[in-house]
Amino acid sequence: MRLIFIGPPGVGKGTQAKLVKEYFGIVHLSTGDILREEISQVSPLGIKAKSYIDKGHLVPDNELLNIMSKRLNKEDAKKGYLLDGYPRTIPQAEGLDNFLDKMNHNINAVVSIELDDESIIKRLSSRRSCEGCGNITNLLFNPPKIEGTCDNCNGRLLQRSDDGKKVIIERLVVYNKQTAPLLKYYYKKELIMRIDGSGNIDNVLQLILKALRELCCV
Repeated sequence: MRLIFIGPPGVGKGTQAKLVKEYFGIVHLSTGDILREEISQVSPLGIKAKSYIDKGHLVPDNELLNIMSKRLNKEDAKKGYLLDGYPRTIPQAEGLDNFLDKMNHNINAVVSIELDDESIIKRLSSRRSCEGCGNITNLLFNPPKIEGTCDNCNGRLLQRSDDGKKVIIERLVVYNKQTAPLLKYYYKKELIMRIDGSGNIDNVLQLILKALRELCCV
């Protein structure tokens, strides 16, 4: 099973990716995690990536593909994998396709978890982070027993700067601009599986598993 997960910030994509990878026994490959691993190992690819990141630049598509290709060649990826955060653009998708063709691999499905912008803004702006233990809670889904206080350590709950409404809207604009062409790209390949992300974690998970069983006969 080889999957790509796509979804806007705050839709719960990362949570669902972890649950799905456990269900199928495949590896969850996050672009950010892979980059951090290469950088921490001070590998040639990691050194190159760090040089761009330190300057505030994005890692170029060709370098990112080299890093992803190296990771996909590892033993644990042979049983299948779930790509989270990659590809993000058409050039990245084309580069990935070329690599997979050489490996004689194919993507089974592209899972697009979808939710309207208004609901995403409401979700993300309701997140709070404990300044003590770092625990993240959401005022909508699991409000603290004592307002403004962490249930774990009684620390203060604060709103992170990137969870402010203005920043969320900017992130959504970037996401929608980058992802709309990517969705069309995979629609043409008949790989897109649209999932309503408005339910709770278990409801969304069951929608994903049901769709995968029907689409991939698993």
